[in-house]
Amino acid sequence: MIEKPISEWTNEEKNKANLDNVARDIIYKTLDKNMFSKIKTCTTAKEIWEKLMQMCEENDLTKENKLTLAIQKFESIKLKLGETMNEFDERFSSIITEMNALGKSYSNR
Repeated sequence: MIEKPISEWTNEEKNKANLDNVARDIIYKTLDKNMFSKIKTCTTAKEIWEKLMQMCEENDLTKENKLTLAIQKFESIKLKLGETMNEFDERFSSIITEMNALGKSYSNR
């Protein structure tokens, strides 16, 4: 598709382009350098938004998978042959810390 020159744009097309520029500017100002580098190739605010949504969904899915693995570790933890109680406690505490960081916690019971 060939874009027509800006000089041939209608008022409606100019307004849409301006709104897109404003939206992109707002999004750019809210992103850190790491996130900006992931969306800098997007050409419209809509593309940027869709890319950000995709990245967030992947983060949620990744978090859910990590939590599932941590819960499996928690439910199947056993003292290993030759392992001291201190080593077991460190392993157990590590799993609990990981689960807490992912939003899952258990009471002391």
